[in-house]
Amino acid sequence: MTPAEREEYALRESVNGLRLRHPDFSASRVLTKPQVLALAVLVGAGALGLIFAPLAVGLVLSGTITAVYAAMLVRNIAMFRRLLTPSAGFEISDAEARAIPDDALPCYTVMVPAFGEPEIIASTLEAMNRLEYPRSRLDVKLLLEADDQATRGAVEAAKPAPNIEVVLVPPAQPRTKPKALNFGLSWARGDYVTIYDAEDRPDPLQLRRAVVAFSRADPRVACLQAKLDYHNPGQNLLTAWFRLEYLTWFGFTLPAIARGHTPVPLGGTSMHIRTTALKAIGAWDPHNVTEDCDLGVRLYRMGYRTAILDSITYEEANSDLINWVKQRSRWVKGYAQSWLVHMRHPIRLRRELGTRGFIGFNLLVGATTLTSVLNPFLWTLTALWFTLHPLSLSSVFPDPIYYPAMLSLILGNFLGYYAGLITLRATGRSELIKAALLMPLYWVLMSLAAIRALLQLLISPFVWEKTVHGLDTPLPEPRA
Repeated sequence: MTPAEREEYALRESVNGLRLRHPDFSASRVLTKPQVLALAVLVGAGALGLIFAPLAVGLVLSGTITAVYAAMLVRNIAMFRRLLTPSAGFEISDAEARAIPDDALPCYTVMVPAFGEPEIIASTLEAMNRLEYPRSRLDVKLLLEADDQATRGAVEAAKPAPNIEVVLVPPAQPRTKPKALNFGLSWARGDYVTIYDAEDRPDPLQLRRAVVAFSRADPRVACLQAKLDYHNPGQNLLTAWFRLEYLTWFGFTLPAIARGHTPVPLGGTSMHIRTTALKAIGAWDPHNVTEDCDLGVRLYRMGYRTAILDSITYEEANSDLINWVKQRSRWVKGYAQSWLVHMRHPIRLRRELGTRGFIGFNLLVGATTLTSVLNPFLWTLTALWFTLHPLSLSSVFPDPIYYPAMLSLILGNFLGYYAGLITLRATGRSELIKAALLMPLYWVLMSLAAIRALLQLLISPFVWEKTVHGLDTPLPEPRA
């Protein structure tokens, strides 16, 4: 196979590989025909009901929504109990990480997708150079879009180390990060693969820690998710909120999920995976704009497991509100895509995940997305109820629905609020107290982004809105 033929084959695989081999796992279709039919039946039945039996439709809607929130409350209470006894996952000391002789380490592929990053790419290369791993066994692939002349020029000016190979991704739709990762995987030489974003500053010993953790893990563990944190939390209130959210998610929630019998929605960076397992599940879905969540679910469905690696990668928290909304909308849109894809065959999904995993997936991925969209409307209804007491609301919220709904509202919001305070106490981040006290405002922003994500899912499901980096303040040296 000539280099040109190999490139053409890799591009076809990066775009169509999953869709052709595992069509039911591909988000290239937003809805399947059965899903379209089911949606049409629901919408049609609802429209007829509003004409002939509006009260009955209102009761069904309020009851169903309340049941979803009540289920979320039960799940959050169970999760909250595990939050009080957090597990750090695999803790590998510096001495243990460095104890493995260089010639005993496996080849490790690090893929760094970068698009439109000329301002920060030199720092990206410096971060890769700081990785404590023998250069002969470190296979770094810098994935650049072939037509991104600005970033390519910045890379050439920075003079990357010999072990950093620039892989040019040919222009092709969809123009997404997972498509670029699939293309880069065709050139990967490592036994393990990890991803770092252009702004990432990983713990220099992270690869060595991962090798040790894999050697100690259950054979079913094919993936280790390292922890993510932000290096610019003090820039403004938005970055402080973002850091508090990540401290809670990666420090408490994600380890609690990993200990349960539920798929783990991965982070988009610093996930370390066995190359054989990654290829066996079809690699990334190029049409899913939150490819990390989907990958975590597919790993679980195919019998693999994910564990947490106690090693930190520092990222840049979004300091610009518009930039943050675009990024969050993409994440929520990808969660919706993942839920629609994996619920195409719910009976099969329950069999592969188990009952507990099936419920956990629907609550974590499906219900979380739905409630983010519904929250502003329900907050408005609650305000109307306490201020105007409209009879129309009382008729669709009789006592058997009203009291569970109020319990979910009050206790559910309290648990979310209290979890942030517990995080501050456990991590000693008292400087984030203002952000914790104002967290409900952040929830409003999250809901606005979720509504935007729903609209995008209908209009432009595969559009990847690029997050602008390099807006942070000067950075200190990261801690390991």
